Amino acid sequence: MTRAKILSVGRYLPERRVTNFDLANMFETSDEWIQQRTGIVERRYADEGVFCSDLALEASKDCLKNAGMKPEDIDFIVFATLSPDHHFPGTGVYLQRKLGITDIGCLDIRNQCTGFLYSLAVADAFVRMGMYKRILVVGSEVHSSALHYTKEGRDVAVLFGDGAGAVLVGPSDGSSGILSSHLHADGRYAEILMLEIFNISKKPYITHQTLDEGKQYPKMVGREVFKVAVTKIPEVVNEALNANNLKVEDIDIFLPHQANLRINQFAAQQLGVPEEKFFSNIQRYGNTTAGSLPIALSEALEQGLIHEGSLIMMVAFGSGFTWGANIIRW
Repeated sequence: MTRAKILSVGRYLPERRVTNFDLANMFETSDEWIQQRTGIVERRYADEGVFCSDLALEASKDCLKNAGMKPEDIDFIVFATLSPDHHFPGTGVYLQRKLGITDIGCLDIRNQCTGFLYSLAVADAFVRMGMYKRILVVGSEVHSSALHYTKEGRDVAVLFGDGAGAVLVGPSDGSSGILSSHLHADGRYAEILMLEIFNISKKPYITHQTLDEGKQYPKMVGREVFKVAVTKIPEVVNEALNANNLKVEDIDIFLPHQANLRINQFAAQQLGVPEEKFFSNIQRYGNTTAGSLPIALSEALEQGLIHEGSLIMMVAFGSGFTWGANIIRW
């Protein structure tokens, strides 16, 4: 089968910067408290009225420009998000419409922090099968409109930012490409990090009581997330390395999901990876969930950290719990 590769990358971050000091003016927290626990200094927030698909559109346009292609060159769209424009239909069709194209298939993936990683694996499979030749894979989030800006909600509210990234995936004409993907989940932890408001077993599933109880806001048991994440990230990294007969030192750059700087630092120490090889931009953007990995990839390329032949390890862990890794030869 034909190997798939990433042909182009793009990103988009809203202009509005929200610092830890800004959050401290909204609820009981501090810059020191946030940085100690997360490493985050600031994040970006979209303006009111801006949809997830709007950020995705800008990232997609940047990606297509870098590829020297037009929207009409796209065969298929895979869209990862946990903050869709609407409960349904999927956000991929809104992006398609905003790109000015019709008829091509759109697939939405709801795997939260591992959403882009799962999406890339799906695109890889489609290209390897020969089903499509130009797949736009997008991760985009607008978190800021759905956070609980209070002391009770601060553990989650301080973490997240808005942003989008996109890649174009197509056939490789050489040794470069996506070498392998390794995807996992464990539903026993599903309630540890979740948004409960859409409990479809309730009739009606949204009531004044559920709103009064704050179930429209995400909840997280942070210690449990940390404990499992720092176990599963090294496990899946080693799984991916073993599948490709590689060693940790063979990887030129690790692109971890930007959920929490402390998680990534701990995982890097366990793997024996120098901190400079474990890419980090969470300090500036916070956790952009499905947008995190493509944004990181775009910045790493721009900073000259990735070159032809570079071996890249993408790794992510998130709600579900879900986790996984991709190894890519650039």
